[in-house]
Amino acid sequence: MNAVIFAGPSVSPRVVTELLDGVCLPPVAQGDLYRAAALRPRAIGIVDGYFESVPAVWHKEILWAMSQGIHVFGSASMGALRAVELGPFGMIGVGAIFEAYRDGVVEDDDEVAVTIFDAHGDGGWNGACQPSGAKCAPANRYLSGSDAMVNIRATLGKAMAEKILSDVSFTALLQIAKHLFYPQRSYPHILELAAVQGVCRAELDALRQWLPTGSVDQKHDDAVAMLGTMREFLEGNPEPKRVWYQFEETNFSDAMRRSSRQADTNYPNNPDAVVLKALARDPEAWTRARSCALGWWFAAQLARRNGGGVAAEAVLSQSAAFCRARGLLDATAVAEWLVQNGWTREQLELVLERLAQGARAHDFVGRELEVFLLEYLRWTGEYGSLLQDGRTARIP
Repeated sequence: MNAVIFAGPSVSPRVVTELLDGVCLPPVAQGDLYRAAALRPRAIGIVDGYFESVPAVWHKEILWAMSQGIHVFGSASMGALRAVELGPFGMIGVGAIFEAYRDGVVEDDDEVAVTIFDAHGDGGWNGACQPSGAKCAPANRYLSGSDAMVNIRATLGKAMAEKILSDVSFTALLQIAKHLFYPQRSYPHILELAAVQGVCRAELDALRQWLPTGSVDQKHDDAVAMLGTMREFLEGNPEPKRVWYQFEETNFSDAMRRSSRQADTNYPNNPDAVVLKALARDPEAWTRARSCALGWWFAAQLARRNGGGVAAEAVLSQSAAFCRARGLLDATAVAEWLVQNGWTREQLELVLERLAQGARAHDFVGRELEVFLLEYLRWTGEYGSLLQDGRTARIP
């Protein structure tokens, strides 16, 4: 999978797939990005996300995704907020809204917040970092019930630049909009309040006539800019993401995984989910695979906490052993194996590095590992047959 994009009414799925080779998913919520990262896309882009009625995407999810070699981009709405917060850790922000938050021009989260309506859902309105629906394609299932403050700022600024509004009227309208609770922000409501407060009637009439063609959807523009940036970035065949920090396992990361256990049905034809369901039909194979995977995980954690990275020679040794065990004698054979098993070369290299790192755990565990290995063999019933084979072959 090349890329995963989380978007709502900021930009329609049609526009996403036209501009980028990727999968467009609904606005991101807590646990969604972790599930997306588990599918190993080369990049993830966040445009829109829930924040009020649904728990917002965790910073820990994004940090984990980047530590796994995935490039994460943000723009327009929730993506812009998280990109500013996690920019020092390597998340990439794109667009005017991101830059405004980064530079301190705007600070409040409510600048990007609006209500969102899921046209294919239960008909309910939910708080989300989403834009005005004025310029959304009809095919977009997510529609907005209010206008984002960042869009209002951009629109009123353009109206003043084009002499539709005076400086005085611009300031008054901006203050009226800012003082409203985000679900109540809409141009008709702002104009109505402005008339009551004595803002120049002629200017309000001119603004009302100008808005249908002159309004600015900064969120949409920033989302499109991010998609373009991601496309150019991925066309350059970048290396997997490398981060300077060490991802720490905490109670938050445990909670992140618990909340993300079930496969997300939003992923079309998710091969990983198909494989896991097929494996679960054989309880013995399922238990064995989980035991091995758990051992890999603990070994990698132990190695990280006792020295971190591994030498290039260790990774090359793992690569050679991998190819020998599977009879992969040249680059063509390796490429064919990767296609058959749904991997990319970058993913394979990441796993080989992780295995080399995990192999170091043997140095720290020593004799204790043999105790657990013998217990495992007794539990699986292999101990007796191996003992008989060893005695028959007179293995010393």
